[in-house]
Amino acid sequence: MEGAGNDYVYLDCLSSSPPQLTGQQIARISHRHFGVGSDGLVMILPSSKADVRMRMWNSDGSESAMCGNALRCVALYAGKQMRKDTLRIETLSGIHPARILSDSSSIGGRMVEVSIGRPRLEPAEIPFLPGEVGFHGGALVDVGLGTIPGMGEVKATLVSMGNPHCVIFVQEPDEIDIELSGPALENHPAFPEKTNVEFVSILADGSLKQRTWERGSGETLACGSGVCAVLVASSLARNLPRKNTIHVRGGDLVAEWTDEVILTGPARIVYQGQITV
Repeated sequence: MEGAGNDYVYLDCLSSSPPQLTGQQIARISHRHFGVGSDGLVMILPSSKADVRMRMWNSDGSESAMCGNALRCVALYAGKQMRKDTLRIETLSGIHPARILSDSSSIGGRMVEVSIGRPRLEPAEIPFLPGEVGFHGGALVDVGLGTIPGMGEVKATLVSMGNPHCVIFVQEPDEIDIELSGPALENHPAFPEKTNVEFVSILADGSLKQRTWERGSGETLACGSGVCAVLVASSLARNLPRKNTIHVRGGDLVAEWTDEVILTGPARIVYQGQITV
């Protein structure tokens, strides 16, 4: 399934035991030349706390707690199986309500709304090590990260949406050498669990253009939790509205920050099949 071009292999484990896959096997399944090809793998599992449970891994085989686009796809699939349009999804970052909306423009797709949760803005919640960059307290807005290859001196706004995000405002995201700067920021020593990176520009109409380097996956066409982090960062650092459209390489997503951040966008089942591992 894919949400705004952010594609994962989803394993239906609702009525069968989940396979015990190694990180190496997940990386092979996700490989775009030697496997099915995806940004990672998601298991859809029974839950004792919610309607369904989601576990997800990045394309390098490392596990992650949250993906907004994967949440929407899980909601779409589980909703079809359970014949319901509202459901709750358990993840490592908590339980997230979801609602399947109208048909989308994608063939076979639907618009799906999910609550990603409250943004976390304290260093320990990111997590972020202030001493690594000489940060002396205050809001994590325009924090200096030092010299980054391909970019020079960089300032970023830091947000956790159940996973860490480093949001950098630039003139034009497409001009960033993301294969050079992305890994340098992902593996910056100030982020002990590494970080996702969003390069963002503000368009003339006030909407946002985003390019994403995902922790453990590299560049992806969309990052749902990243879109939510960008909305929060744009409000805190640039005083933009708390509801906005964010243009990612895979399409457009809408995020709104009230108490929690609500993400709305397309989800689509591309195909179903079997794989031998």
